[in-house]
Order: sequence, then C-alpha cells, then structure tokens
Amino acid sequence: MKSPIYQQIHQIIRLIPCGKVATYGQIAEITGSCTARMVGYAAAAIPIDSDIPWHRVINFQGAISARSGGSGETLQRELLEAEGVRFDQKGRTDLEHYRWRGE
Repeated sequence: MKSPIYQQIHQIIRLIPCGKVATYGQIAEITGSCTARMVGYAAAAIPIDSDIPWHRVINFQGAISARSGGSGETLQRELLEAEGVRFDQKGRTDLEHYRWRGE
C-alpha cells in the first residue's frame, strides 16, 4: 500500500499536461508537506508502464535526473520529446517555456 504522501504526489503528477514538465521542488511546494527528494522517491516508485505520467517530472535545472536500474533516463527523454518537449545540447529543457504553471 502506498503512503498517503506518495498518493498525494502521484495525484499532482497526474495533473501535469502533455507537453509540460514540473520540477521535483515544484511538486514538493504544491504538497506543502514534503521535500523535493521525497518527490523523487515517490516518482521513482511509479512503474514505467503506469498511467501516471512520471516522465513529466524533472530536476530544477530542467534536466532529467538519473533513475536507478538502467535506461530510464533515455525512455523519459524519448517520451518527453514525443510530447514536443525539446532539450538543448546539455540535455536541459527551457523551464520558462515548458514548465507547468498549475493551470
């Protein structure tokens, strides 16, 4: 059974629309009761084949954080690019353009 905070984090992640991203810290701020690291743990607990759009959560630099257990970063980038999110040469996206504003 998932912890209540994980459930809350997962509910927020479900709200991020296609073609947008949110940062771990941004989601932590929305919950008001956890840290960016806790959001990272909650996002990492989402199975890759879940209907929760885990791939839309990135770090504060606009980059994809490494996932334990293999090639999750490659898949995450592919999923985001398929939604129209673009990355620069350093693997960062423009948060001013792609960040979800909670709309």
